[in-house]
Amino acid sequence: MDTESAADAPWVVLDTNIVLDWLVFADGRVQPLVHALLAGQLRWVACAAMRCELAHMLGHRSLADWSPDAAAALSVFDQMAVLRAAPATVPRPGLRCSDADDQVFIDLAISEAAQWLLTHDRALLKLTRRAAKHGVRIARPCDWTAQI
Repeated sequence: MDTESAADAPWVVLDTNIVLDWLVFADGRVQPLVHALLAGQLRWVACAAMRCELAHMLGHRSLADWSPDAAAALSVFDQMAVLRAAPATVPRPGLRCSDADDQVFIDLAISEAAQWLLTHDRALLKLTRRAAKHGVRIARPCDWTAQI
């Protein structure tokens, strides 16, 4: 894809579990997403809080059996994600995530006019209809693949 086309590619916000599916678990269900990112058909937008959460999870004992290469995963994050400032926490009626730790994902998606927020998280998925009113489609990667 040429540079001009890549600059027009839609923004996507990836929650931490999707990034782990990609960079730790090598889950085949996220491969269409990975291909779209690598081809410049999507642009990944994130903020420092998302990188911190990923770093924290990469060192979490629940992932010890997978022996994640934290340095490699964070390097991919740093190379692929476009970092933006933390989104302002502007109260938006109906868009309060029941998991406060996940609020940053919906706030960033809306503040950066991301077309997609990809997640497995139930608390975020519950906001699907309301987020659509703000132009953000919340979906699981498998549902995203079916919609492209």
